[in-house]
Amino acid sequence: MKKMLGTVLVAINGSDASICAFKYALALRKAIGTRIVACYVVDTATIRQLALSRIFVPEESEEYERNLENSGQRYLNFCIELAHQKELSIETVIRRGSVSGEIVKFSIELGADAIILGGNPADVLYRDALADANYEILKNARCPVFFIKPPLGEEFYKTL
Repeated sequence: MKKMLGTVLVAINGSDASICAFKYALALRKAIGTRIVACYVVDTATIRQLALSRIFVPEESEEYERNLENSGQRYLNFCIELAHQKELSIETVIRRGSVSGEIVKFSIELGADAIILGGNPADVLYRDALADANYEILKNARCPVFFIKPPLGEEFYKTL
C-alpha cells in the first residue's frame, strides 16, 4: 500500500511563506518519514514575455535569468541547511519555465502525494505573481495541495 504522504513537493519561491511551508514539510519528514523535494522554478516564461514586450533586451534577459537561478540556488541551499540543523535529508531541484506549469508537471513526474505551498488561499485575491502561480497550481494539480499559513511551519520546526 502506498503511503499517504510518501513524497511531498514543496514550492520554494524565496518568500517567507514558502520557507515557513518548507519547515512544515520538515516536520512531516520527521514525524512520518515523508520524502521532501524542494523545488525552485526559474520563471523563464515571464522573462520571455518581458523580452517579447521589449522591456528587456536579450542581454538583460540572460543576466536576469542567471540572477534568478543564483537566487534559487541560495534559497535551496538555505533549505538544505534548515534540514541539516534538524538532522534531516531532503532533495532539491531547480526547474525552468512557468512557475505553476513546472510545479504541476514536476509533481506528476515525481508521483508526488501532495504539493505544499506557503501562503494563504485568500491571497489569490491580491493578484500578484506569487498569488497567480499558487492559484494556477491549486487549479491544475492532480494531487492534494496544502497551503501552510505562517507561522504554522515555524512553530512545528521549533519542536523538531
